[in-house]
Amino acid sequence: MTDDDHKPDPASPLTAPLTPEEETATTDFLTDTAEANEAAATATLDDAEFAASSGFAAAHFDMPLVPYISFENVFKSFGDFVVLQDVSFYVYPGETLCILGRSGVGKSVSLQLLMGFLKPDSGRITVAGQDIAGLSEAELREVRRKVTMVFQNGALFDSISVGENVAFPLRERGHMEEDQILSIVRGLLEMVGVAGMENMLPSDLSTGMKRSVAIARALASQPSAVLYDEPTTMVDPLMAHLLGDLIQRLKVQMHLTSIVVTHDMRFAEKLADRLVFLHEGTARFFGTAEEMRRSQDPVLREFFSLDELVLPV
Repeated sequence: MTDDDHKPDPASPLTAPLTPEEETATTDFLTDTAEANEAAATATLDDAEFAASSGFAAAHFDMPLVPYISFENVFKSFGDFVVLQDVSFYVYPGETLCILGRSGVGKSVSLQLLMGFLKPDSGRITVAGQDIAGLSEAELREVRRKVTMVFQNGALFDSISVGENVAFPLRERGHMEEDQILSIVRGLLEMVGVAGMENMLPSDLSTGMKRSVAIARALASQPSAVLYDEPTTMVDPLMAHLLGDLIQRLKVQMHLTSIVVTHDMRFAEKLADRLVFLHEGTARFFGTAEEMRRSQDPVLREFFSLDELVLPV
């Protein structure tokens, strides 16, 4: 079944306009998130300037700024199977990093390590300047308030409506009135392109729509960073394009730091400030898309060739 099988009824309220109250509540909510993220980025810059004036380098990478997220010499194995071997990369506040590579090279494992669902065998993983490897589960929950993840399958609660899914993080906070929650839910769904679907169940939605709802739920947490696991897998080209535009728009409007796992080089080039290419457990490349295109590494050249064969112009 594809996204075309779920074309909405023209009579449905897919593009139902928000009321002035809903629009104001949503705008205020998103503005608060953007201002908090911008302030955090400024604080990070101040920390970097203090470190430089004190004689401390930006550590492992000789960087002018302090990354919001970084891997430093990370190793991860499952038994005898080595998934990540001495992997290092970073992403600055408000930037987007794309993790590229073939299936089974550790792209999704990297995201699970960043969320604290897995622990590295060795190495350092920092989020918002904090080494998360030794944190307790309670401390990791605080990190996950800042960094949220959009899973491949959406990871929505199947037994409750789309609106209840998006409202879940808002209700967890416990300080919002119900009418404010409902207004923000409608506004977030409108923002991600699935307006009017709050009363539907996740099972009624296509794969692409589920991912849009998952992004809305992620935004309801007012995060500083969002991790996207293969957002364009199993969706049609139009939906992939729309999701790419949405991820880019959220980065700009909300000052979000983003990490996107993908196998799609063209999608990555559209979004990324930097890319890391994983191959046989190592970070084969880390840099800008332009630098990657110029690389003569035979593994990268082969990846580009296969990408061009799979993706029509």
